[in-house]
Amino acid sequence: MRFLRKRSVGLVGVVVLVLLVLSLAGCSSDNQAGEGKKDNKEAEYPVKPFEFIAPGGPGGGWDTTIRTVAKVLEDQKLVSQPMPVINKPGGGGAVGLAYMQEKKGSPYHVIVYSPPLLLINLNGSTKLSYKDLTPLTRLIMDYGIFVVHPDSPYKTINDVMEALKEDPKSVKIAGSSSPGSMDHIAFLKAAKAAGVKNLKEIEYISYQGNEGLAQLMGGHVDLFSTGASEVVGALESGDIRALAVTSAERIGAGKLAEVPTLIEQGINTTFENWRGLFGPPEMPDYAVDYLVAALIKMVETDQWKEMCEKNGWNEAFLGPEEFLKFIEKTNEEYKEILREIGMLKQQ
Repeated sequence: MRFLRKRSVGLVGVVVLVLLVLSLAGCSSDNQAGEGKKDNKEAEYPVKPFEFIAPGGPGGGWDTTIRTVAKVLEDQKLVSQPMPVINKPGGGGAVGLAYMQEKKGSPYHVIVYSPPLLLINLNGSTKLSYKDLTPLTRLIMDYGIFVVHPDSPYKTINDVMEALKEDPKSVKIAGSSSPGSMDHIAFLKAAKAAGVKNLKEIEYISYQGNEGLAQLMGGHVDLFSTGASEVVGALESGDIRALAVTSAERIGAGKLAEVPTLIEQGINTTFENWRGLFGPPEMPDYAVDYLVAALIKMVETDQWKEMCEKNGWNEAFLGPEEFLKFIEKTNEEYKEILREIGMLKQQ
């Protein structure tokens, strides 16, 4: 009896062991199946439309850039899903940046940014920064341009600077970016290089809905500081007159190519308006890889190169890692500019 009891216990133990092994095997199969499903999901990506976001109003530089990207990707059949563009203006780009935080981890959201992404953090407009996005690619270098009404008494950029030297409040400067951001800083940097004092006293009016050009044409402001690509149409039609571009050399084609640089006019400075694409924080690697591969193909197409020439953009492609290094270096440079004019608020 004792022997039978021991044998019975032994059999139970074997049965339990077998069941445990089978259970573990089942779990392993489930895990492998799960991994297989994950791989399939990544392999099938993308399976629904993207959302491309311009953090400014229609017709502005961000809007123009991302709509151009979406069109070329679609025309060249480089992305298999629709890429509708939506506008999220406000706060010099801060509204769009906050919106992207709501899309954390999404593989279907792409936003365009330029210097304001860094400046709105450094000037204290928002606590969010480039660290709250996933860098994809730097695409282009655009440049600032300073334009006036065709009937303006200011015939050259030096006429403007001389007026400011006599009275810093005598010229109303407008821009599409917020105070302390790109359009403002581009002009202040030029004014500083021209020898204008009391930079803080220069009157700057922000029109973030991109109505600044209309305000200039209506005679409500004296000078409009903006991206060169944003005013190509108005320049060609003669609705405005350009005084200077912030590039080292002349840019673009047509009337844009006729605009002198600051350096040509004795103001030894430049301002580069880089533009690039970002995903939301924690964008999946498979989405980053897919989009970067498509964009690498896009920048090699004749269609993209033609659009760059038309808009006065210099091609300046960088992949994710190089783009991040560029952003980090540029962020430090912007700190110095803001510190010089007393507008650095956030470290």
